[in-house]
Amino acid sequence: MNSFKRTALLLFAMSVIFAACNPESSQEQKSNTKIIKGLYSYGPEIHSFTDCEEGREFWVADSAKTLELAYSKFNFEKPYEPVYIEAECHVIKSDSLMVSADFDSTLVVTKLLKITKEIPDGPCNQ
Repeated sequence: MNSFKRTALLLFAMSVIFAACNPESSQEQKSNTKIIKGLYSYGPEIHSFTDCEEGREFWVADSAKTLELAYSKFNFEKPYEPVYIEAECHVIKSDSLMVSADFDSTLVVTKLLKITKEIPDGPCNQ
C-alpha cells in the first residue's frame, strides 16, 4: 500500500509540473509580443499609452517594473506628463473590475527599450 501512495503522489506531482510548464502558453505569449511606439502617461490613477499611428489608448501594466521607475526619474512637477516610449509588450483584454475597465485593452510591458521626454517629430508630436 505504501508503494501505491508513492506512485499516486509521483503521478500527481508530474501532472502539476506538466500543467505549469505547458510550452504552448509561453510560445503563444512570445508570438503575441510586439514593439510599441507612442506616448506614455503615468500618475496616481491612470497609467496609459497612446499609439501615435492609430490613436488608440491602452491601459498599461508594467510587468518588467522598469517603465514606472524610469518615468519617475524624470521628476515631473505634475503627474501625467507624456513621454515617448518604445517597448516590447503583449495585449490582453482589460479587467472589467478595475480602473483599466475604461480601456478596451491592456498593454503588458515586458521590456522597456527607450524612454525620453523628447517627443519625436511625426504623428506623436501633433
